[in-house]
Amino acid sequence: MPTIAHSPASAHLLDVTRTVRRAGLRPTGIDRIERAYIDQLIDDPAPLFGLVRTKLGFLLLDKAGCERLLTHCDKPIWKKSDVISWVSRSGGVERAITESGLRKIALERALPAGLTKMLGRHLPPGAWYLNVGQSQFNDRVIHALRQCEGVRIGVYVHDTIPLDWPEFQTPTSRQAFKGFFAKVDHHADLVLCNSQDTRSHILNHANELTPDRVNVLVPGMPDIRAGIPPDGPWTGAPYFLAIGTIEPRKNIGFLLDVWDGLTGDDDPHLILCGRRGWMNEDVFARLDQGPPRVHELSELKDETMWGLLKNSNGLLFPSLAEGFGYPALEAERLKVPLICNPLPVFKEVLGDTPIYAGESDCYVWREEINKLAQRRRDRSGERYWDMSFGSPTWQDHFNQLFTAL
Repeated sequence: MPTIAHSPASAHLLDVTRTVRRAGLRPTGIDRIERAYIDQLIDDPAPLFGLVRTKLGFLLLDKAGCERLLTHCDKPIWKKSDVISWVSRSGGVERAITESGLRKIALERALPAGLTKMLGRHLPPGAWYLNVGQSQFNDRVIHALRQCEGVRIGVYVHDTIPLDWPEFQTPTSRQAFKGFFAKVDHHADLVLCNSQDTRSHILNHANELTPDRVNVLVPGMPDIRAGIPPDGPWTGAPYFLAIGTIEPRKNIGFLLDVWDGLTGDDDPHLILCGRRGWMNEDVFARLDQGPPRVHELSELKDETMWGLLKNSNGLLFPSLAEGFGYPALEAERLKVPLICNPLPVFKEVLGDTPIYAGESDCYVWREEINKLAQRRRDRSGERYWDMSFGSPTWQDHFNQLFTAL
């Protein structure tokens, strides 16, 4: 049994705006991490408050409210949006419904101008504000926090890709991240990140952060519950998955190039598990033409996607840039082979476990894909791939966090 540490904080104020905003959507890696924080801090003895930014102001949740939010993410408990959500035109039906449900159970509500007083009424000295979703870390929130006695600020920075690879981002997202990072650099008492590679990028861009304030906390192993995979043209045939939003840095166009060279009737299928994102119109146009043995399944539930991954011949990860690459942990848990670009973060986190292949070498990728496509389960039903590296549990992650606070 792992040692269970408790937080030294007098209370936690966790920004859960991202979880509310993405209610009803298949969670990304950052979503999973924020939800893991909600789950862990619910169980910690210290009081927990959840901060939600809506278009009309702020909601403050207590521990029971945070627990209800987490339950709603797994199995919706609220079904209708209220008049306030309709008037404010909250983005998306699911978000409007979630905000409506939370309004009914919120500990307190406040207009933006009332945030400082609201937090002052509830946060004891020595509380920690934690922002994991990189949402709503703005001047108003920072000002309100600094007016509360002894409150300290911790922010999880998942990557600095908008600063390192601006060509992969829209001008709006680049500017938003630049502003976010500047505030982290100036105001954060503690910065958390997922790898030494990310830490080096953070410190490279920082003007005020010192190394002692930037801590590596590797995300915990995901809780995998593989369900029944969907049937399709790939059923009974070899197939591979690529998981993640279809956007430039994921390099999905390269995978389409690889599949253009797989012309035999018995060649494997490619399943893309992710929504269409931004700045990838050429890739979208190619997908709209229906390339042979390439399929988009963008709205799968986690359990269904994990079932599909479990039965696949491998996970493909030709990304040009990654902060961490959460699907790799999912593949590790399911003992599924992984082919990826040899990015520094993959070398650091995954070691020698994956098959490394350059992001532009179609020949090598086809060779490795064909090798894996020939392999099958043995008679005992065990997977043929031995994933030798281990990742920390979420309890390990939070033991380190509570040591750092």
